[in-house]
Amino acid sequence: MPVLIPVRHGWRAATRARRPGAAARAGPPPPPPRPASARVPSYPPFPTPIHLGPTTASRLILGTMQFGEAIDTPTAFTLLDAALEAGITSFDTAEMYPVPQRAASAGGSEASLGSWLRSRPGARAKVHLTTKVAGPGGMAWVRGGPPRLDGPGLTAALDGSLARLGTDAVDLLLLHWPDRYVPLWGESAYDPGRAYGDATPLEEVWEAAGRAVAAGKARAVGLSNETAWGLERALGCASPPVAALQNAYSLLARGFEETCAESCAAGGVPLLAYAPLAAGLLTGKYCGGGVGRAWGGPPAARLNALRGRYAEGEARYAPTTPARAATRAYAGLAAAAGLSPAALALRWVLGRPLVAGAVVGVTGTDQLAQLSAAAAAGPLPPDVLEAVDRVHARWPSPTP
Repeated sequence: MPVLIPVRHGWRAATRARRPGAAARAGPPPPPPRPASARVPSYPPFPTPIHLGPTTASRLILGTMQFGEAIDTPTAFTLLDAALEAGITSFDTAEMYPVPQRAASAGGSEASLGSWLRSRPGARAKVHLTTKVAGPGGMAWVRGGPPRLDGPGLTAALDGSLARLGTDAVDLLLLHWPDRYVPLWGESAYDPGRAYGDATPLEEVWEAAGRAVAAGKARAVGLSNETAWGLERALGCASPPVAALQNAYSLLARGFEETCAESCAAGGVPLLAYAPLAAGLLTGKYCGGGVGRAWGGPPAARLNALRGRYAEGEARYAPTTPARAATRAYAGLAAAAGLSPAALALRWVLGRPLVAGAVVGVTGTDQLAQLSAAAAAGPLPPDVLEAVDRVHARWPSPTP
């Protein structure tokens, strides 16, 4: 049975001007207020970790997007050891990592993570592994492009990931982005003229994902960079269930609330928020200086160091006037609340309804310790949440 759902929700009361002298028509009386006991959410907020296999995924998820490029193998091992010691049991990777993407380092993130797993006896049983299958793109070194994300492509991608990771199964397999046009990485408006004429039906890909689960190669499957329409299509498939959605979500990118939140709530799909610190913008390190198309901050910081080599990041995190203003406003709010900007950003994300975890990337153990402490501190107080919403109302989602 097909399920159709609008990509963007949001209703407002419509008003109509009366002609001069026209009497106002009486409307129906408002319904009586429901008792307090009846005013409860219909759907769970998913404030706790998700269970996708023998290992529970920690709410703080260590991303490995820079392993094999900016982060060498010894440093990766140090970070993974420190994460596990800190109670972070969930690690996120992808077949197309690291970024920026290039043939020489292709598969390096999975390979680094796999080397660590092989060198740490018993580690695999303690951790929750997520990897992602790339959608169509111009990366010839990733399965020839890949030209499309179809059933055979998913199977080949997963087999390659398992080989690099050195394991017989991943806990969560995500479709990194759809085999169809959707606005991504800095875009928010859908352009019907850009739709692919030969997109693979999501049902075909989902059937292949189900075969991977049946074969024991993936314990659960989910979606990433997906819209409400795509999520509803997957929810409409008989099996396997949609275990999670991994989309961008941060103080600077709250589009999830307008698009997929209702479908996630109704379908019981938790959100794994990626980029909760907006590529480091919400740490405050880019606030100083910067003119034109350049951010301020340390030259070695990712958005500065990779300028000209990281197209999707530069598109999403361009130093626009709203992005600069919102970033500074959140940094000021954090200071007034006695928090670091990163702690404000991470605690806000982890305290939101439907969010089961947040993917963070770090380059040092000091950063990891700070984020671990922030995650353990719990939700933000109500007055800070209200101040966040005031900033958002003035500069809504400048890095979609």
